[in-house]
Amino acid sequence: MNQEIPLQHLAQAVFTINRHAKTAPEPQHLYQIKKDTISKLLKEKKAEKVGLHFSDHPKLSNQHSTLLVKVDNYYFHIPPSKEDFKTLKHLGSLDQNYRNPQTKMSLSQAKRIVYQYIDWKPEKKPKPRQKRYTSSYYTPSSLGKMEWPPTK
Repeated sequence: MNQEIPLQHLAQAVFTINRHAKTAPEPQHLYQIKKDTISKLLKEKKAEKVGLHFSDHPKLSNQHSTLLVKVDNYYFHIPPSKEDFKTLKHLGSLDQNYRNPQTKMSLSQAKRIVYQYIDWKPEKKPKPRQKRYTSSYYTPSSLGKMEWPPTK
């Protein structure tokens, strides 16, 4: 099942995942698969490191840098390595000229493409058994119970 996924599809999938991660209540998984995909693309020389940018979102009021990576005709930011600071040019503040083309792809399709590419498998977690709620304050009562048919 490991047929070659077109680079443009991978770039669109990462773009879609990144866009959803920015508004997701728990974006950790989306950011992780984005980073894993871009790392693999860089290893395979299908993506290139452009340079470093100051982040638009400083951490705890400290300015920090992100690594700008080009995949097909899309640009993404990922955390830089120590090596990146030694070898890449710092491009200063985030440049609004790096704009990605609009893409129409569902998140589920994007995840399918990326999962296939990075060969990601979900962790098998045993499903928690649903416990029936019983209150320690509740005591069954025989009050109000009627016999049927009523006896005279």
